[in-house]
Amino acid sequence: MNSRNRKIFFISLLCSAALALSASRSPAQESSSKPDRASENSETPAPPPTANSPSDALRNALSAACTHNQGEFSNFLTARNKESFTRLSNPARVALMKRFVLLDEAGTASSSSNPSGRPVVRCETPSVATEMQIGGTDLRDNVAFVPLDLRDATDGSGSTAHVVTMGMIRENGSWKLLSLGLLMLDLPSLEVEWDSAEIESNESAALASVKKIADAIETYRTTYSHIPETLSTLAPALHGAATKDAANLLDVDLAAGKKNGYLFRYVILGANTLGAPAKFEISAAPSIYGRTGKISFFRDSGGILHAGDHQGGVGSDTDPRAN
Repeated sequence: MNSRNRKIFFISLLCSAALALSASRSPAQESSSKPDRASENSETPAPPPTANSPSDALRNALSAACTHNQGEFSNFLTARNKESFTRLSNPARVALMKRFVLLDEAGTASSSSNPSGRPVVRCETPSVATEMQIGGTDLRDNVAFVPLDLRDATDGSGSTAHVVTMGMIRENGSWKLLSLGLLMLDLPSLEVEWDSAEIESNESAALASVKKIADAIETYRTTYSHIPETLSTLAPALHGAATKDAANLLDVDLAAGKKNGYLFRYVILGANTLGAPAKFEISAAPSIYGRTGKISFFRDSGGILHAGDHQGGVGSDTDPRAN
């Protein structure tokens, strides 16, 4: 995510948070405990959070989201949400964690405290870093509202600083994530929606991948006068320049035959010699039918692409042509 898009994402997400806060809390419920950017030099520092406090739980959840540690992150989900989280595909689980730290890639998490004693979580990636300061908790029995100050870690002027209110709920004695601004974490109700969106994206990517594999095979044929024996031959070279055994024509995932929720199969038809160039077929089928995709794709030996619903099975040249 480039700098401009990150700022837009910050603004849209945090404006939603402001609406949620104003709608859910009356003036009598307002807490004076906010992130202490303006009072970091206060002579009376805030007391550190107690063990298993909402601040502690939020800090640890943010650290897990930063590093894309799915097992650790799920510990801060309610039992109902955790069950749904485990059923989501890996890309969907990662996408959810990304929303908490506003970074597109996994980073390194570190925790500290500002001079006022407020917890600070820094999530740093090779390209950018986000700093998140946790404010004072507004505790309501088993529900807590915790303000979170988010900003680009390199922003000394505070131009990217925004505050979003995180909701926490106590379940079986431990604090769990309840909401991210206006977004309530109700994963079961979102599963169908997320699956549908992911299926459409995965199917488009799978068709594009079949074309990419076919192009890579033809490039290999032109370079080495025969087609590769396996997809793994098209993988990047570990060291040095490309060779016939590591042609650097496909990324690691596609060369392994598995990417974006689809499984790819490459079959050689006929002889694979210099004098008799072989033909080949490529198929792509969803790894989990109904969750990562529904349509199976097939490239026949003549280069024609087909698509059909085979309940997760391999397609064939009798399927309709793919669009």
